[in-house]
Amino acid sequence: MPVDTFPVTIKDIIDAHNRIRPHIHRTPVLTSETFDREYGAGKKFYFKAENLQKTGSFKVRGALNAIFKLEGSKDQIKGVTADSSGNHGLALAWVAKMRGLKCTIVTPKDTPVVKIRAIKSYGADVILCEPTLTSREETSKRFAEENNYEIIPSADHYDIIAGQGSIALEFLEDVPNLDAILIPASKGGMTAGIAIAAKAIKPSIKIFVVEPDGKELEKCLRAGTRLWPNPPCFVNTLAEGIKIQQLGHLTWPIILGLAEKEVFTATNDDIIKGMKFVFERMKVVIEGASGAAIAAAMSTRLREMSSDLENVGVILCGGNVDLDNLPW
Repeated sequence: MPVDTFPVTIKDIIDAHNRIRPHIHRTPVLTSETFDREYGAGKKFYFKAENLQKTGSFKVRGALNAIFKLEGSKDQIKGVTADSSGNHGLALAWVAKMRGLKCTIVTPKDTPVVKIRAIKSYGADVILCEPTLTSREETSKRFAEENNYEIIPSADHYDIIAGQGSIALEFLEDVPNLDAILIPASKGGMTAGIAIAAKAIKPSIKIFVVEPDGKELEKCLRAGTRLWPNPPCFVNTLAEGIKIQQLGHLTWPIILGLAEKEVFTATNDDIIKGMKFVFERMKVVIEGASGAAIAAAMSTRLREMSSDLENVGVILCGGNVDLDNLPW
């Protein structure tokens, strides 16, 4: 599908990058000769280290862009809120503190303590809810209505998508010969943004989604329709950052139109294997969602794909892991 048919354009993403660039890290691209030797089968891997981004994940890109756009459209903002499994909440709390805004984050009771502690350290209030997606969204919506706060969604928002797409601008500037990018997805804001930017810059590039076991995205993409049961739910995965089963309603058509139909599925064992490799051999701290992307890069399915995929990008989306409760 032509990349210019979607509501978010490459210009939106470039504008977002210019808007947020003074406030974020230009995260490095890592390589590992050991990883290439053990898992590459002729491929070379490039790891975009968003785990080293401010607040420990890529989420700050979208949060910054959304807040800056909101400030440009409203004379007065009483406060901002969001429901989040941690990383978006961290990012929004940090941005709100920087902009002098009140912030309240709704997060499930089972969110890692390290993320809750970090959210509070930025001055935000935290409301704990039941560990269901419905409870998260209803609690956040009720709080926003009662307190006249603005809701900043974690993924399903065009300004968020544009902000996350800035990752691709940097990645392809640093590694212009990328043939594919592996992207872990929850609701899909980062995947949608990267897909639009990457395809606009290099139409031949392939965008592969990485999911936790139970998301069943490949079935939906091949059928061309949302097959997930309602109400939306979480899948059982140790990668809490990507545990939402359904893509967002705004991100879905973008991913359907631009991503490959082949989806890489990571089990908990796969995720642990990926995390361990990066911890032990690359000396980098990553969380489970990043471990899923590493698992996809390690997979037999990728090794057996076309030899045309010589240079593969991998998004290390976050590093906010509880070191007192590592999954192994």
